[in-house]
Amino acid sequence: MKLALGSVLLTDLYELTMLQAYFDAGMNETASFELFVRGLPRERNFLMAAGLEQVLEYLEQLRFTPDELSSLSKTGRFSTPFVRSLEHLRFTGDVDAMREGTLFFPDEPIIRVTAPMREAQLIESRLMNLAHYETVVASKAARCVLAAPDKLLVDFGLRRAHGAEAAWLSARASFLAGFSGTATLAAGLAFGIPVYGTMAHSYVLAHEDEADAFEHFARSQPENTTLLIDTYDTEEAARKIVALAPRLAKDGISLRGVRLDSGDLGEHARRVRGILDAGGLRDVTIVASGNLDELRLRQLFDDQAPIDGFGVGTRMNTSADVPYLDCAYKLVDYADEPRRKRSEGKATWPGRKAVYRLTGPNGVMAGDWVTLAREKRDGEPLLEAVMRGGQRCGEPVTLQAAREHARRALRALPSAQRSLDVDEPYPVAISDGLRELARRLDEGRKG
Repeated sequence: MKLALGSVLLTDLYELTMLQAYFDAGMNETASFELFVRGLPRERNFLMAAGLEQVLEYLEQLRFTPDELSSLSKTGRFSTPFVRSLEHLRFTGDVDAMREGTLFFPDEPIIRVTAPMREAQLIESRLMNLAHYETVVASKAARCVLAAPDKLLVDFGLRRAHGAEAAWLSARASFLAGFSGTATLAAGLAFGIPVYGTMAHSYVLAHEDEADAFEHFARSQPENTTLLIDTYDTEEAARKIVALAPRLAKDGISLRGVRLDSGDLGEHARRVRGILDAGGLRDVTIVASGNLDELRLRQLFDDQAPIDGFGVGTRMNTSADVPYLDCAYKLVDYADEPRRKRSEGKATWPGRKAVYRLTGPNGVMAGDWVTLAREKRDGEPLLEAVMRGGQRCGEPVTLQAAREHARRALRALPSAQRSLDVDEPYPVAISDGLRELARRLDEGRKG
């Protein structure tokens, strides 16, 4: 059978084999699972939560189709009564989560699911798949935003993204983190993200004369004329732009910008800026692209290269330096009893938890507390109710609202975390109540 990305069978086999075993044992009490990251990668001072909207959409649509149930039966792994029990399965549980755009740190749950065991267990793989990927990309994109403040940043990553869904979701995640837009048309139309585009080297190469290519494109796209000028000689192409501009101006066409995609971007930008300014084209912007990441952006920004915007693709969409996070979705409570994993190097904190954030008088983040959900602390609670009884708590948060939340979050970062270099860890404290519960469980006593 042909399966779509939304199929409930897009999961790990063990989710279904565990559900069969739970079914056989009659175990379906209320369970709480929490999604968190065990530790920060060496190259990250913080992470940005993203993907919650896609998780909630997945939960709303969760169901087995007749074809999927038939496919399960044909595997021979599952009993007929169990397969029949899945026919009317829907997500009926509760979800508490950090808002998209919230900055978070190790051991802090970003999503908590409380539901009958088989519902909470079944969703593990796809929930992690959605939240993990967008969080990885948003965290990388946020570093680009910090490296090049107030610059135009455009997602250029479709062609090297790891599949169509990755291209689609990375456009969303980068915009949430503060990018200006995307070159991926479908993502722009679907999510309401501004779409940007210039031209390819092939367009210039298809013409006998580079100047003719520039003029033909400008007349075809008079409202969006950004010309790629490094196919041959970058500075000579800039001079051709200066010569072409007056002829286009007579017909009411103004050149918006030029794009550089190779060589020493900073040096080429300085030379091109001088040529354009001398030719009276001070309003023509310079956009650069070509294997950029936050470290290269910082270098260009610190060198005061006269570049107005950047196309950032491969290294951001794949999060090339940190392509994955050590995240986990673990059971913390079952049948109203706290649970704690004690595996070496992978122990978990037990019980349903809350996260509180303290801020200083200047609005800068001062530290977090991870507590039991029943404990109360000063500070802003970061986990919010987003779904109750399988229904959303209010209207979906718009991407623009999440983007604004992310912008405020980045502004509140302490200087040590704003730096692209790893300096000192952000303080995250574990409450005494949580430590005591863990100790009691380790001693074999109930919480």
